[in-house]
Amino acid sequence: MATANAEASSFQQLPMKSHIAVLPSPGIGHVTPLLELSKLLVTHHQCHVTFLNVTTESSAAQNNLLHSPTLPPNLHVVDLPPVDLSTMVNDQTTIVARLSVNLRETLRPLNTILSQLPDKPQALIIDMFGTHVFDTILENIPIFTFFTASAHLLAFSLFLPQLDRDVAGEFVDLPNPVQVPGCKPIRTEDLMDQVRNRKIDEYKWYLYHVSRMTMSTGILLNTWQDLEPVTLKALSEHSFYRSINTPPLYPIGPLIKETESLTENEPECLAWLDNQPAGSVLFVTFGSGGVLSSEQQNELAWGLELSGVRFVWVVRVPNDASAFAAFFNAGGDDDATSYLPEGFVSRTRERGLVVRSWAPQVAILRHASTGAFVSHCGWNSTLESVANGVPVIAWPLYAEQRMNGTTVEEDVGVGVRVRAKSTEKGVVGREEIERVVRMVMEGEEGKEMKRRARELKETAAKSLSVGGPSYEMRAAMANVCLFATKKQCTKKPVQRVDHETEVKG
Repeated sequence: MATANAEASSFQQLPMKSHIAVLPSPGIGHVTPLLELSKLLVTHHQCHVTFLNVTTESSAAQNNLLHSPTLPPNLHVVDLPPVDLSTMVNDQTTIVARLSVNLRETLRPLNTILSQLPDKPQALIIDMFGTHVFDTILENIPIFTFFTASAHLLAFSLFLPQLDRDVAGEFVDLPNPVQVPGCKPIRTEDLMDQVRNRKIDEYKWYLYHVSRMTMSTGILLNTWQDLEPVTLKALSEHSFYRSINTPPLYPIGPLIKETESLTENEPECLAWLDNQPAGSVLFVTFGSGGVLSSEQQNELAWGLELSGVRFVWVVRVPNDASAFAAFFNAGGDDDATSYLPEGFVSRTRERGLVVRSWAPQVAILRHASTGAFVSHCGWNSTLESVANGVPVIAWPLYAEQRMNGTTVEEDVGVGVRVRAKSTEKGVVGREEIERVVRMVMEGEEGKEMKRRARELKETAAKSLSVGGPSYEMRAAMANVCLFATKKQCTKKPVQRVDHETEVKG
């Protein structure tokens, strides 16, 4: 791995088409798809990629992923110097605000760092929270934005500045669903966390970033035509998106992990799956950052036990304050089994496997024994499930996951969403858990979900294959990197957050 002041000799030069720098936000959910894209650009499109790693507040999982010895030649990781955020953020600072401040500070020396590379990048790929780059970078090169979520959320996000001007109060108080141009309306209860309170910094930062995405040379999307056909058509053809000068769109998904580095205990998990019947195991995990409350974790344990199905459950220490407590600490190693109901592990030992904190998600989803997936419906996890033909029991926790859960159930037809009790805490009861597990694993509805999931698995593979739509979109983007110039913004963003303003949280 190279550092910011790497010597030219550390870069093994192979024949290449172009040199692309890639800059994700910190967090395993942001890093993973952009790392997979980088691998494909190197191995399939003869590019040289410099992967810029934001080290401040990076998780153990992120560091392990980027320090892997298996990265291909011509893909080099450069660690960006850490910055001190202690006077700018605190424990109450929300996710997008924290990411934004981190990137704002980390990117101050970006021009110097790029100038120290052995050869100049011909293009830069950022993610949706890296738009500070438009003010920072001095080189006149193409800048692409990789949108880490669904095309549906992109459509809403590009519409958000207009919505911000048109609506006086809170969006969640609107009497009807939000009418996104050309797309399925979004119910107010499904709106992402970042837009549910317009008075806080989280909303202001999100609006700031999405207002600037039209400054990009192009927008890369982690989706494919058969997964979101209506939304992709609207983004390309609807008059609203044409009127705001939406950049060219490049659907290049699904970008999911091809391989995973296994830790010491993970082969045991896969060996256990080897001894289970095909399609018989329910995989339960809530992504790299999700955790449950104590009460909810207890109800989930009882629901799994009552269902009688085989399961692999990745258990974390519960947190009664925040559903995303593990976001900046993914890959931790705390033992959470002591928080489960007394006797649960012993009673379910013959048909269940409890895994501590972390498991090889993609390897489990690809395993023939896996029959369904209880997921928080982060976009990466949703893609990994669908691309492997596994139906989803959607259990949204935070961010845009409610939108994704609705998409999985109502639009794509590969899952069902759990329904919480009608209480203030919103706890999903054990009876509901038992019901949806039996429905997907044993019922007629589950059979149809599995059929649809297998169908989308095939279209995903075709899209990614040489000559497929996603492959061709990647090739087109790589070619633009050779010839395009940086797209200049002729209008100021609708609403800006001063770069020097400290986000209080």
